[in-house]
Amino acid sequence: MPRSDRRPAAPTQGRRSFAAAALATLLLGLPAGVLAQALSWPDKPVRFVVPYPPGGGTDVIARIVHERFQAVLGQPVVIENKGGAGGSVGTEVVAKAAPDGYTVLFTLSSHTINPAIYPKLGFDTVRDFEAVGTVASLPQLLAAHPSVPANTLPELIALAKGKPGSLSFASVGNGSPGHLAGELFKLRSGTVMTHIPYKGGGPAVTDVMGGQVPLLWVSIPAAAQHVKNGKLKALAVSTLKRSAAFPDVPTVSEAGGPALAGFEVDSWYAMFVPAKTPKAVIERLNKALNQVLADAGVREKLLAQGSEGVGGTPEALAKVVADELPKWARLVKDANIKLE
Repeated sequence: MPRSDRRPAAPTQGRRSFAAAALATLLLGLPAGVLAQALSWPDKPVRFVVPYPPGGGTDVIARIVHERFQAVLGQPVVIENKGGAGGSVGTEVVAKAAPDGYTVLFTLSSHTINPAIYPKLGFDTVRDFEAVGTVASLPQLLAAHPSVPANTLPELIALAKGKPGSLSFASVGNGSPGHLAGELFKLRSGTVMTHIPYKGGGPAVTDVMGGQVPLLWVSIPAAAQHVKNGKLKALAVSTLKRSAAFPDVPTVSEAGGPALAGFEVDSWYAMFVPAKTPKAVIERLNKALNQVLADAGVREKLLAQGSEGVGGTPEALAKVVADELPKWARLVKDANIKLE
C-alpha cells in the first residue's frame, strides 16, 4: 500500500518554466506566445526597409550602420529598398508587417512631412508605428551658383527683396526636407522665390552647378564635394547648430537676423517598427542602436557624410514626431504647398 506521508513530487522543469513565463507575462503584460518571441529575439535575420532608392541619403546612412548592427545583434541585417511616393510605399510595407521586430523602417524626416503632402496615405504615422530611436541628424545646406551676387545670407535676402520673384531654388522634390526648408525660409524672411523640384539630389545639384537654377536646398552629402571644389558656394545650414562638416558656414538662425531666429529644419534618420511590437523587443533594438552609434568607426563614417550620430530613447524620437507633424502641416498650409 502506498505510504500516506509520501511528499509530493518536485515540480518538473516544464512547470517551473511555465511559472516563470506566467510571472513574466504578468510583469510585461504580454501574451505567452508573444513573450516567448520577445525573449528569443532575434533568432533570424532582421530586415531594414529603406523607403527610398539605393544610393540616396537614407540608403547611405542605413548601410553605414547595418554592418555594425549585424555584429551587435548576432544576426544578418538585410537592407531592402522600396522607393516611391516620397517614401510612402516602403513605409506602408512596414506598417502592415508583423509586429515581431524583424521588419524595421529605416527612414528620414519626410516621415513627418508626408502626412501633410499626401492626403491618402495607407497608414497613420502615429498609430501604426512605434519609435525605436534616432540614428543621425543632418542639416540642409543652402548653396548658390558662384555667379549669384550674394556671399552671405543677409546679402541673399537683400537681393531677393530687391527683385521679388527673380530667384528660384532647387530641391530633391516636392515635400522633401529641402523643399520645406526653402518654403520656411521664404515665409520667415519675407522673400518671394520659385521652387524647382527635381527627382533626386544629383539632377538638382547638376543644374545649379550648370547655372540653370541659382539656388539649392539639399542635404550636405549631395553638395559637399562641389562646395569644396568651388563649383557651389555655401551660404547657410538649416539646423540650430553649425555642421561639423562645414564649421565655417553659419546657421540660418544666427545669420538671418531676428526674423529667422530659431529657424530649424533638421533632416534626421530614424528607426521605427510596426505598432504592437513587444516593448521588450523595442528596448533591445534601441539598446543595439545606441551600441552601434557608440562605435567610433561608425561615427566617423557618418561624419564623413556630413551627419552626426544621435541615439537616445524611443520616447525622445516619439516626441520629435509629435512636435513635427503639426509644424509641417501648418507650413504646408501656410505656403500652399501642393504636389505637382
